[in-house]
This record gives sequence, C-alpha cells and structure tokens, in this order.
Amino acid sequence: MHLPYEQRLGHKADFRVKYKFIDHKNGGRKQLPFQGIRSDFSYDEGNSVYIIWPEFEDENGNVVLENDKPVAVEGTALMWIVIPERRGIHKEMIKVGTKCFFREGIITASCEVIEVLNLFSNPTQ
Repeated sequence: MHLPYEQRLGHKADFRVKYKFIDHKNGGRKQLPFQGIRSDFSYDEGNSVYIIWPEFEDENGNVVLENDKPVAVEGTALMWIVIPERRGIHKEMIKVGTKCFFREGIITASCEVIEVLNLFSNPTQ
C-alpha cells in the first residue's frame, strides 16, 4: 500500500501535471511503472534533471494507493519537489502550460503542468 507523500513529506503537493507515458517502440519504458516510482523530472527547455516525484491519481483525482499494479498510460499526477531548497528555482519555471518530462535516464513520459498547487507556500528549507 502506497503511503501518500503528503503524510510522508509533511506538506501538500507543489503542482499537478497531465502525463502520457511513451511506449517502448517510441523510445520509452518496456512496462508501465507502479505508484511510488521516483522518476526524475526535466523541463522541455534545457538538459537539467530535478528530483521531483510524481504521485499518480485515478480518474476521479484521488491518489492511487495500490502500488502493486501499473499506473494508467495517461492521466494526472501530483508533483512533489523533494529538495525544499530547490523550490525557488521551480517557482520561476512552473506555471500552467509548462511542458516537462518524467525521466529514468531516458524520457519516459511527456507532461504539462495543469495546476499550480502549493508551490509558493511549501517550505523552502
């Protein structure tokens, strides 16, 4: 059972994305990941990679608690900036419409920010 990051990290999510995993024949993953994957994050512009974890939601916007079956090929995910001191960088980059990616070395999913949640009020230390 997945322990929601809100409980684990002690604050609310920074932002929400819509995502779509890239299939293997197009250079993506061989299999869909499970809830709790700690993929990296990058912006459409630039090559920097950041520790921002996705937490996948079901079609009703609830956090998926099952971590023993693959997540949907496309949907929405809450996003969690893991290193609070880096939040300042992302405050300048994250806005509705920002294009981004999940990465595991390779790009595994394309994403777009659809909602800024608690990015500006979450801790920076």
